[in-house]
Amino acid sequence: MIEVKIPTVGESITEVTVSQWTKQNGDYVEMDEVICELESDKATFELNAEAAGILTIKVEEGETIEIGTVVCTIDETASADASSAAPAAKAESASEAPTSSGGKTGETLEMKVPTVGESITEVTIGTWMKQDGDVVELDEPIAEIESDKATFELAAEARGTLKIVAQEGDTIEIGALICKIDVMDGAPAPSTSAT
Repeated sequence: MIEVKIPTVGESITEVTVSQWTKQNGDYVEMDEVICELESDKATFELNAEAAGILTIKVEEGETIEIGTVVCTIDETASADASSAAPAAKAESASEAPTSSGGKTGETLEMKVPTVGESITEVTIGTWMKQDGDVVELDEPIAEIESDKATFELAAEARGTLKIVAQEGDTIEIGALICKIDVMDGAPAPSTSAT
C-alpha cells in the first residue's frame, strides 16, 4: 500500500486545497495518471498516481490540508479486475469513448508559463484573447502575459478546446500551470476559415 502525500510545491506554500478528484474512490489507476487537482494561493497543479493499483481517497474535495499530508493510498496488490465494481472496465470505456464533442484525442495538454528571461521569476496574466471553452489553433495567440520588463504573447501549443486556469490579473510563477488544452484532431473548425 502506497501513501500519496502532498508534495512541496513552492518554498512559501504550506497548505493546498483539494479542488477536484479526477478519479473515484475504488477506481483502478495507472502509474503517473492524474488523480486529483490541487490549488495553492499561487497556482493550480495536478497530483499523479505514484503506482498502479486501487485508489482509496482520504481527503474530500474542498478540504485544505498541509504539505506532506496523506491525501490517498494506492493498493498495488490489487489488479485491475480485483475490485468488485470492476472499475478498470469503466475507466477503459471512458477513455475510448470521448465526450460527444467529436475530434477529441482524449489527451489534455498542460500549458505552463515559459521562461521569458533569466531574472524574471513571475508574470501577470494581462488579457485572455480567447474564452474558456473556445477552440484554439496550434500557435494561435491566446493570451498576453506581462513581466516587469515586457509584454509578450502566449501561443497555443496544440489545437483543441481551451480550459483557462490562471485568470486575468493573476500573478503566477514561471513554470506554473496557466491553461489546459483538450487536444483535438481533424480539420479546423469552419469558423476559423479566412474570408
